[in-house]
Amino acid sequence: MRPLPAASALLVEHLERVGQAAHLGPVLDVACGRGRHCLEAARAGFRVVGMDRSEESLRELRERAALAGLALSTVRTDLETAAGIPVRPGSCGAILVFRFLFRELAPAIVASLAPGGVLVYETFTVGQAELPYGPNNPDFLLGAGELPSLFENLDVEFFWEGDTDAERPEALARLVASRPVH
Repeated sequence: MRPLPAASALLVEHLERVGQAAHLGPVLDVACGRGRHCLEAARAGFRVVGMDRSEESLRELRERAALAGLALSTVRTDLETAAGIPVRPGSCGAILVFRFLFRELAPAIVASLAPGGVLVYETFTVGQAELPYGPNNPDFLLGAGELPSLFENLDVEFFWEGDTDAERPEALARLVASRPVH
């Protein structure tokens, strides 16, 4: 197995907030890939479900979890269909989305969150296309200020957009938002 990159600083910084919502239902990692964020949430003691369309990635995630003695569930599904997210409405305490953008899924994300649940979302912006690496397809890059507008029905707790100061900078938008209780 190839080494996994560390979990995003956004998740690490807001892990306590995810924990506050985790009692409402499982933490769902949408398009989880090989599971770096699933594993971080499971290490924190949360009930975690990773969803992805790649059985190979999910298999690797399950192997990593077993090696680390972590319990989590996986679901193979293609989230880029009209079917949306295969969970009961209002059943997720937290939803994590990293490096994935399918705008049509935004209403299903909101509907899947329990009242009081929290969304932690990070993905690339159009600024990434100006860098010599990473995605450059505009279908997968957010416009300026677009991320919070996709989740107008949520209460924004944190939003940042810009270039990271990493050795290999990335143009990202980061959002933490919660579903109102009433």
